[in-house]
Amino acid sequence: MIDLPLSVLDLAPVGSGSTPAKALAESLRLAQLTERLGYHRFWVAEHHNMPGIASSSPPVLIAHLAAGTSAIRLGSGGLMLPNHSSLAVAEQFGMLEALHPGRIDLGLGRAPGTDGMTAVALRRTRDIGGEDFPQQVVELLGYFHGDLPPNHPFSKIHAVPALGYQPAIWLLGSSDFSAVMAGQMGLPFSFAHHFAGGNTIPALQAYRDHFHPSEALERPYVMLGVNVLCAPTEEEADFLAGSGRLAILRLRQGRPDVYPTPEEAAEMQYTPMEKEVLRGWTANHIIGTPEMVRAGLEDLVARTGADELMLTTMAHAPEARRRSFEMVADVMGLTPRHS
Repeated sequence: MIDLPLSVLDLAPVGSGSTPAKALAESLRLAQLTERLGYHRFWVAEHHNMPGIASSSPPVLIAHLAAGTSAIRLGSGGLMLPNHSSLAVAEQFGMLEALHPGRIDLGLGRAPGTDGMTAVALRRTRDIGGEDFPQQVVELLGYFHGDLPPNHPFSKIHAVPALGYQPAIWLLGSSDFSAVMAGQMGLPFSFAHHFAGGNTIPALQAYRDHFHPSEALERPYVMLGVNVLCAPTEEEADFLAGSGRLAILRLRQGRPDVYPTPEEAAEMQYTPMEKEVLRGWTANHIIGTPEMVRAGLEDLVARTGADELMLTTMAHAPEARRRSFEMVADVMGLTPRHS
């Protein structure tokens, strides 16, 4: 059995027949459950213009989750930095760290987390893109450290309470761009294996090849996002996973919607092309019984040398998601926390 931390990535999914308010309440309930079960950290992802995802504002949701938990680390997986000013992010996450010291992670991504038009609406400009990401990260760190160069246009700005309250900073990615950058900066790296599994090995190699020790990190540290759904039988797990297949197909077709029921997904008649899209999407998912999930996770760690796994479990029914995390915690031998 692998002996490494297991963590949680939550998107606060809004199922058909539910509401964003209920989805956010379930996010807190899941954070509290996974804290008790012994999961290491609980991250929320920034997405916009997606009716089926309620986690559009990670810092607000993290504050809510932190108030309702006491030990599990909380963070963004990720906060899409090009959508925000570095100053605003420094202030928000500096405040979170000041309020909940030692529990906050700031995972940074360079994608918009949405479609192009929504990205423009968020940023109020067409001139900010992923190519500015390295400069934004350097500026963000400058606010936390209070060491922006004297010739920097914002050098006289004091980010309160960011200075002295820096959370743990991660870079996220689905290619080798952020992998190389994370290595060069000596930061931990979280790779989106759950939707970019074909790039996992090259990206991790690039990260390790370019790694330079820093004050934050002496050696490379890799966390992989993994799509997992566990149920008592293989048939039930596959049935429940049908909701995710239909949801991603609608998204890829430009028709994002609330999360469908597995019954609705089971009634779909997919075309050969749609089946091929879904085959590629699910190729690296780990879906099945507890024993199948354990074998899949052990194989993934053996192939990649990951230091930590972050599980994302998408199912229409909140109770199915909770049960999945409970079964994985049991089969993987997590040590429960006691209040």
